Amino acid sequence: MKTNFLLKISALFMVFLAVSCSKDSEVSDENTALTSNDVAVNAKIDATINDIADVVEDQFSMQNLGGKTTATPPASILPACAVVTVSMTATSWTRTIDFGTVGCAMPNGSILKGKIIVSGSLVMTSPQIVLSYTFENFYHNNVLVQGSKTVTRTFQSTVYHTPFHPVNAMAINMTITFPDGAVYTRVGNRTRECIEGYDTPQAWNDNIYVVTGNWTTTFPNASVHSNVISATNPIRIRMNCMYGIVRGTVTITKPNHTAVLDYGEGTCDNIATLSIDGGAATPFTFGN
Repeated sequence: MKTNFLLKISALFMVFLAVSCSKDSEVSDENTALTSNDVAVNAKIDATINDIADVVEDQFSMQNLGGKTTATPPASILPACAVVTVSMTATSWTRTIDFGTVGCAMPNGSILKGKIIVSGSLVMTSPQIVLSYTFENFYHNNVLVQGSKTVTRTFQSTVYHTPFHPVNAMAINMTITFPDGAVYTRVGNRTRECIEGYDTPQAWNDNIYVVTGNWTTTFPNASVHSNVISATNPIRIRMNCMYGIVRGTVTITKPNHTAVLDYGEGTCDNIATLSIDGGAATPFTFGN
């Protein structure tokens, strides 16, 4: 009887210890400030999603012939090492972009491997077009990307650009695995508007985008970071800048802590500033 009693006490102690450790871990995460490494991880995932968005939009343009009647075909952002295969049904198209297994360099220097599979309806005149894409052994700068994404494409006027222009609303649900095995999940929404260059499909490097949105990133330790792009200072991407982002502000939060990442005022460089918990802004380098 005494042995059984001692075993029960021991078991209860182990349960208490496990719960206590779990709570300590949660408290520890709440009391641990965001670091520049945390922000760098978020920024790297952002860059991955930006490059994927470039590929998807490019393939829609190729399928739609730039969306315009023109004697000159639209220019593709894809490098020569990317092989595109097109298949059709009676109602839809699918474009498989194969970047190979060695590594295929995009114009901004990002190295892509594997496949992105993009599909959509053959009805290109609809005021709202839904694109979907998936991945097959796809890597962005040696980061494995899995999951799915949909893009709802419209042509409209917004507060960021009055003339009608392409607006892509993206639903994100991805798993990102870094080379060291760390796994992150990203869920949220992102709106990307082409405010310049959309009327010149023969060139892609004159395109300028405004990006807004919000999402959460779950880290390997279960810490959840919430990201919000400022509506008054949205992300601005210039395709003629190898670093892409030239301005905009992103606020990253976790329990009890906040970081503000400011990409500057339009200069083409890879230097931003980072302020953590209201502290002084310090230089922050982003990019591949």
